[in-house]
Amino acid sequence: MLKILFPLLFMMCFVKSWEFVQVSLFLFCFMLMNLVGHGFYICSLGYGLGMDYLSYILILLSSWIMPLMVCASQKVKSKNNFSLFFLLVNLFLLLTLLMTFSSMNYLLFYISFESSLIPTLILILGWGYQPERIQAGIYMLFYTLLASLPLLISIMSLYHEGGSLTMMLSMKVIGTEFINVMWYLFTMIAFIVKLPAYMFHLWLPKAHVEAPVAGSMILAGVLLKLGGYGIIRMLPMFLTVNKMFVWVWVSVGIVGGVCVSFVCLLQVDMKSLIAYSSVAHMGLVLSGLMSSSCWGTNGAVIVMIGHGLCSSGLFCIANMVYERVGSRSMMICKGLLSFMPSMTLWWFLLSIGNMAAPPTLNLLGEVSLISSLVMWSKLSMLGVSLLSFLSAAYTLYMYSLSQHGVFYSSLFSCCSGKVREYVILFLHWFPLNLLIMKSSLFMIL
Repeated sequence: MLKILFPLLFMMCFVKSWEFVQVSLFLFCFMLMNLVGHGFYICSLGYGLGMDYLSYILILLSSWIMPLMVCASQKVKSKNNFSLFFLLVNLFLLLTLLMTFSSMNYLLFYISFESSLIPTLILILGWGYQPERIQAGIYMLFYTLLASLPLLISIMSLYHEGGSLTMMLSMKVIGTEFINVMWYLFTMIAFIVKLPAYMFHLWLPKAHVEAPVAGSMILAGVLLKLGGYGIIRMLPMFLTVNKMFVWVWVSVGIVGGVCVSFVCLLQVDMKSLIAYSSVAHMGLVLSGLMSSSCWGTNGAVIVMIGHGLCSSGLFCIANMVYERVGSRSMMICKGLLSFMPSMTLWWFLLSIGNMAAPPTLNLLGEVSLISSLVMWSKLSMLGVSLLSFLSAAYTLYMYSLSQHGVFYSSLFSCCSGKVREYVILFLHWFPLNLLIMKSSLFMIL
């Protein structure tokens, strides 16, 4: 099988036809998913790399989103804007994600976790839209690096005290002494920033707004899930200390999600609104993960997958509007129903997915998360109900303002949509609604 994959990868990088590159990338990721599904991935890569249900799901998500983001980046090809280098950066990003999700050693996980920052930064700085992309890249770089240095110190301390960095075999930190509390906070802060939680989220809207469509799709689709994945992997070592801080993280997740939802209602930039909505959804994920219950963890994984597909699709369709109209402002991009009636259907389908309507994965995940939070404290019902209501409110605000109303007078014609664009949107929507029938796949506990 490797004799097929490597020549295919080589041709994909050096052939001139962009359509051939897209088909080849789809074939490559399809073969990769087949290898993962048949267990070839585990037995071929040695003892440092392996896979369980959680890794399997996230590897599939990465392999699914990557070809879609390349297909959505037609502007790179049309402008001949270093398209070969663009493909190499995306393939390197896919490699770092696969290494991160299949690492069985905490140090290898940390190295892969941080390596994903490099191609993401190159995507933002190299193919971003505005001059502010430099500021956005620096924001992301410093937020992530400053928060990740304590994690490296924590991993080194873990090896010094326990003698092993293998997942599930390393030592458990027992006791609530001051040094253990600091150890716990040093470990969690990197994942809280990457998730990101409220108060640590300032880098995310800037990075999303200035990133090209490929950067926005991979950020929303996969890179935000690195934070939740890291918490799931590291939290079992700190269960004793975590009991002291559950109320802090649940408060940050729910109250922060409500605050960010109000911020969403003030936005006029499509990409900015979708980016802030990601912060609100990840706040609920953080609350469920820190509750340390089966319902909370399983629900968080389901929401992570559902949000990855839905949010990536919303960024993709917002970019399609931007390429036609030349603006992301909903004051200018209003009345799109008159210009793109067929595209309005996909706006509707992805918007109801964002507000967790049936039969999407987001509904199943949010029901599990709400159940876990209500089991932890009945007082959380107030915040969760307000968060669910506001989630529907800002999604309806985005949909109604962009699709309805009188269109901007400067617009006189617009392409309703191309087959390639409909296929990309369908491949986001289809698994989002189909996977709810295979919910046992997400029961990792």
